[in-house]
Amino acid sequence: MIPQSFIQELLARVDIVEVVGRSVKLRKAGANFLGLCPFHGEKSPSFTVSPTKQFYHCFGCGVHGSAVGFLMEQAGLGYVDAIHELARSAGLTVPQESSPGDAVRRDPDLLETLAAAARFYKSRLREASAAIDYLKGRGVSGETAARYGIGYAPEGWRGLEAAVPDYSAQALVATGLVIESEPDSDADGADGSGAGGPREAQRRRRYDRFRDRIMFPIRNPRGQVIGFGGRVMGKGEPKYLNSPETALFSKGRELYGLFEARDAIRAADCVIVVEGYMDVVMLAQHGVRNAVATLGTATTALHAQKLLRLVDRVVFAFDGDAAGRRAAWRALEGCLPHAADTKRIDFLFLPAEHDPDSFVRAHGAEGFVAELAATQPLSEFLLRELSSRVDLSTSEGRARLQAEARPLLLALPPAALRMQLVQTLATRVGIRAEDLLQFIQPDSPAQRAGPSRADTGARGNATERPGWARDRTARQSEWTASRDWRRTPVMQAALPDLQRRARLLLALHPFLAQESWSSDLLPEPIIDWTARLATLPSGASFGAVIESIREADPPLAAALEAEAAADRGLLSDLDPAEARREFEGALNQLRLQRVREEIDRLAAGGLQSEADRERYADLQAMRKALTSG
Repeated sequence: MIPQSFIQELLARVDIVEVVGRSVKLRKAGANFLGLCPFHGEKSPSFTVSPTKQFYHCFGCGVHGSAVGFLMEQAGLGYVDAIHELARSAGLTVPQESSPGDAVRRDPDLLETLAAAARFYKSRLREASAAIDYLKGRGVSGETAARYGIGYAPEGWRGLEAAVPDYSAQALVATGLVIESEPDSDADGADGSGAGGPREAQRRRRYDRFRDRIMFPIRNPRGQVIGFGGRVMGKGEPKYLNSPETALFSKGRELYGLFEARDAIRAADCVIVVEGYMDVVMLAQHGVRNAVATLGTATTALHAQKLLRLVDRVVFAFDGDAAGRRAAWRALEGCLPHAADTKRIDFLFLPAEHDPDSFVRAHGAEGFVAELAATQPLSEFLLRELSSRVDLSTSEGRARLQAEARPLLLALPPAALRMQLVQTLATRVGIRAEDLLQFIQPDSPAQRAGPSRADTGARGNATERPGWARDRTARQSEWTASRDWRRTPVMQAALPDLQRRARLLLALHPFLAQESWSSDLLPEPIIDWTARLATLPSGASFGAVIESIREADPPLAAALEAEAAADRGLLSDLDPAEARREFEGALNQLRLQRVREEIDRLAAGGLQSEADRERYADLQAMRKALTSG
């Protein structure tokens, strides 16, 4: 255990402005420093650092903490590693307090033993012509092998005996470098002393875990060797052998190459996750240096959490065969709890005959980077994969799609991404998003409360007045209902009001109102609002929108300001192209909503006239076109 007194002394010695300033560009702002938050995407700085309080806080996403907390969040370090890193930068040595039961975990010999083994394996590679020929045959240069510390474990049963002063030391077993066999069956009590007697101890035998393998050291974020991966050079099983779970090493937490890729990852704000050690090594050799690999296990939620703390974009690059798609699906499941609206999770599937190693050797870095431009976002991969498993032309297939999507949607945080997926999935299975949301969360407070005033009003008006020929008073009432934002929790898991969303998009990006949009099938309040904003000067801002309506309609101005404040950057941070796509999608959803409402109205009336039947057929064609588009 690290003494609390030392932690307090350490925090008093370091300057948090200097610590944060190594990775965030800060500028003086009064008594504090201001910069762009490294933990969520933003264009206007809301991240402050207080030199007097030695504390950081982001008013955008709410993260805050001390210098230790910043290193944990920004560099993905554990608590103890963050303290060690901070102490190293301050020129201090971390003391330890004794604690019963954690002697093995604190034993400094573990790291020293692993470091000695790494040096031994690296030195033996120089003498192993077969291993050198193997690496050359795979295209690995000497410079790359040195950068990643690649080595060779000799064939002998006790090769490590030459690397350590005491081959019987417990640290060799604790680090997984050697295996200690069970005693011979005749040892128990053979000398009359019973189990655990001297002869049993003598008959326990030790031997190296890694023999005749290419060795890949696995480092923690501080660059210390915590485990190994060993690959056979010819035939043999297993092809890859990893260190076992130890006090220092856990396959479900660690990633190969993360230490070596740290600078490239930070520069690109993107990390590429592959499956094998050689994938990482060969991508780096060809100039793609921001790749890491899972350690012979599926991508876990802990992997996803660590990576999404470091960057805004994670790309999983797997083989295009069935095994690669299964690995990608497991990665998707691990990422869902940590997906965020400001983070991007993509999937790259290479041709079936390639893995990243062979692809980059065949097509170079340019070819691989070109493939990165054709990635599938998490939402698209999820929906495509689920849809491929069912027959969407049948009710049973659509029901199965809903059922299989339910736990995945619930695993997502209740934010905008989940709302978007709910809408898209509802369209795909041919039901209303409200009904899909009810199926996903039948007991949610939002659903027990019933439909919102805006939803009820919109459906009621559509039924009572065919063609939506509502007068100005009715439209004003709809605006009043739709802007009653303060009664609605900002991030509740409920269907978003599409009209309110479209209205806010236009207010935040007024240039959209001056572009050419078809008014067909759109609600009149949206048509009126678009025409209203189109009269503003070119280049108008959100502030100009508010000022233009404040005097004539103070409640609407106040409602829009509240909506924008509650938006938390989900819409306001969109660039023009993204805002245009978002607005076009909202308009299509609004058209689809109106088409469905009129279809329901005509069906409820029994389609008694020829005009009704013709209109019904036209609407079904419109619905199909909007859905397929």
